[in-house]
Amino acid sequence: MKQLVIAERFCLIAHIASMAFGLAGLLVVIPRPELILSLPPAGQILFQWGMAGGGVVYIIFGAAAVALYAYRTLGLSATLSFMLPSVFLSLLSELLGTSTGFPFGHYHYLSGLGYKIAGLVPFTIPLSWFYLGFVAYAIARAGVAGKGGELNWVRQIGAIAFGALLLTAWDFVLDPAMSQTSVPFWEFEEVGAFFGMPYRNLAGWMGTGVVFMSVAAFFWRKKPNLLQRSQLVLPLTVYLVNFAFGAIITITSLDSRFWFPTLLAVFLGVVPAFVLSRMATTALAEESENIPDVDRAALKTEAPQPVGLPK
Repeated sequence: MKQLVIAERFCLIAHIASMAFGLAGLLVVIPRPELILSLPPAGQILFQWGMAGGGVVYIIFGAAAVALYAYRTLGLSATLSFMLPSVFLSLLSELLGTSTGFPFGHYHYLSGLGYKIAGLVPFTIPLSWFYLGFVAYAIARAGVAGKGGELNWVRQIGAIAFGALLLTAWDFVLDPAMSQTSVPFWEFEEVGAFFGMPYRNLAGWMGTGVVFMSVAAFFWRKKPNLLQRSQLVLPLTVYLVNFAFGAIITITSLDSRFWFPTLLAVFLGVVPAFVLSRMATTALAEESENIPDVDRAALKTEAPQPVGLPK
């Protein structure tokens, strides 16, 4: 278990560090070519490699960190029953989108995110759906679960709805950052009405999230929520740093109009993520709920009765 925690933390730190490196390159170095020219030849090669493969690296480390976390906290069966549907269903959705325009609108991927499956979708894209989808659903599920982690059908639907909402809110800052800045990774073939994005792109995100989270919920239907508030540090961290990555690029690289989708993403994503994580059961509460009544009675000490004095 200790080795898993070490590997998980290493991947999380590498995930965050690679995003920070990408931010520095996109926002500081690329707009100032003289900085690149001032680097020694080895530094220029390293920078070119980082810019060419940085997107691949941060997604792989993010997916690895979340997969290790899921395996450590929930077990192999629960991990695979979320990972496989999220990867394959999101890939199918992306292949449909890049081929037909459904459900996201007409768009295509550029370079920078790795090998393209069927020449259309970079292999890293389904991985990003998995790890952001998992942390969004994990936070939502822990937040709506009742005492003892029980989830009736109403709570199950609530977890799916909130999870898909958190995932879609992330796209409010991700899409502008990745498609409308000076170094785009994909490109819409139509001018969308929502800050360059078609509204059906947002519907596609919500729908795709609902579908694969519903499949995972079916496999997890007999499992109580096992994640306590203290165990949501990694999911919340991953969600917030990925949100910050897109938001920083969007508000620094695009005009002031894009403050609106960024603030909307905060309202629909960041705030609910914090609230849901605070609603999650604490370890102390769960332990007290699991103490049998007979044990509770045994914990109570009775005051000694005074001994009567002889007359």
